Amino acid sequence: MANDIISAQGDAIEEIAVVGLAGRFPGARDINQFWQNLRDGVESISHFTDQELLAQGIPIEWLKDPNYVKAGTVLEEFDRFDATFFGYAPKEAEAIDPQQRIFLETAWEALEKAGYNPEAYDGPIGVFAGSNPNDYLEIIPAHPDARDAAGALERLIGNEKDFLCTRVSYKFNLRGPSITVQTGCSTSLVAVQLACQSLLNYQCTLALAGGVSINLRHRRGYFYQEGMIPSPDGHCRAFDADARGTVLSQGVGVVVLKRLSEALADGDTIHAVIKGLA
Repeated sequence: MANDIISAQGDAIEEIAVVGLAGRFPGARDINQFWQNLRDGVESISHFTDQELLAQGIPIEWLKDPNYVKAGTVLEEFDRFDATFFGYAPKEAEAIDPQQRIFLETAWEALEKAGYNPEAYDGPIGVFAGSNPNDYLEIIPAHPDARDAAGALERLIGNEKDFLCTRVSYKFNLRGPSITVQTGCSTSLVAVQLACQSLLNYQCTLALAGGVSINLRHRRGYFYQEGMIPSPDGHCRAFDADARGTVLSQGVGVVVLKRLSEALADGDTIHAVIKGLA
């Protein structure tokens, strides 16, 4: 019955084309390398030595605990950012959560790969995405002068995840809906659905949708606990009879969406088609 409903919806609505995409993941600097890793069965989970974990400040007692799993995921170069390209002063960029920085870069890359320059594009472009909770504020030092209202506001805007999408819209001068989505593990998928709905309602002619998750303290393991979701051995076996849990990961992904009829008429590169949503 559910499949019939989704199929009926798919027949009733115009289909949505994916005309651009960009992303960065553990072991993959871009979408092409990510796809190659999937094809070749490359495991992108890192397994750390005791020396590496001790260097990260992990107590030696943890390392001796049989439930401490010495595995995790590493996103390389997440701390690098071309501040000048996006019109930021270096000190201003330092106050921004790396999740917002990397999402801004990836959104630009996705539009670029789709063949669209937001400065020259006529129609409204929407942005729909979400991010992980922020732990950057715990690491960067507080402003020395608490009375500096401008500095406090700058830190708030740079680190509050509500500003993830509006930062992109502001910097690229986009005029479509700009909505930050937070629905837990389904955030990016819900962002895609909302972007499709916005296109189908003609609120925008292009839409960016995606998400970002970066854990700054990523070179460390975790404790396994029976009945919880993390894997007991640091391996993730999706859709496998031997599956026993997952390893929490990180990365960023953005797709550029467009109504299929218009993508075909405009000669866009079409990577995939969304035929229905529910």
